[in-house]
Amino acid sequence: MPIPAGVPALDRRLLRDDVYRRLRDAIIDGTFAPGEQLRDLELADWLGVSRTPVREALLRLAQAGLVVARPGRSTTVSSLDQRALRDARAVVAAMHQVAVREAVANLTDGDLEAMREANDRFRSAIERGDIEAALRADDDLHGVPVAAAANRALTAVLDQFTPVLRRAERLRFSSVEATASIARHEQLIRLCSAGDSDGAAAVAFGTFASLPTTEE
Repeated sequence: MPIPAGVPALDRRLLRDDVYRRLRDAIIDGTFAPGEQLRDLELADWLGVSRTPVREALLRLAQAGLVVARPGRSTTVSSLDQRALRDARAVVAAMHQVAVREAVANLTDGDLEAMREANDRFRSAIERGDIEAALRADDDLHGVPVAAAANRALTAVLDQFTPVLRRAERLRFSSVEATASIARHEQLIRLCSAGDSDGAAAVAFGTFASLPTTEE
């Protein structure tokens, strides 16, 4: 398994969540490719931590569908399975629909401005062809109503299934679909500002339900 060079080691005091996020992001951004074998000792050396948090992170990644763990044999990065993508897409779309419906009444002027600013960053990133920045801006925008909803169960579900979609989202943000995302963001913000919880929730659902899989 080739280990990326030039990546700073994690502080040994960091929580298990940091190890999980580092490995998750390496899978999402393609550093570790589908089918690639992941060895906990090599990963621990790369991150500068013990094998225990790496093993725990790999278990969480398996639950999220990002790796396939074969006890006593190997752990490999999962393929872009179409059924898994469609299932995750349905769940994530439904969770964002609920989040927006619950959040609209609680959104402040500052929250709405944060969404507008995130969409501006999203547009700029798409124009530059910076997919990483576009994904971060998209996360920030949709994260505002998720935070305002303050529903821990909903957040836990999104944390589990959103990473499965991230590899597929790169396809959308690398295509003409990105322009449609900007327009949907603007519509979502406008409806949230108007206090139309049902309309905004429908747009949020459609934004994620329209995410293509590689077969579409």
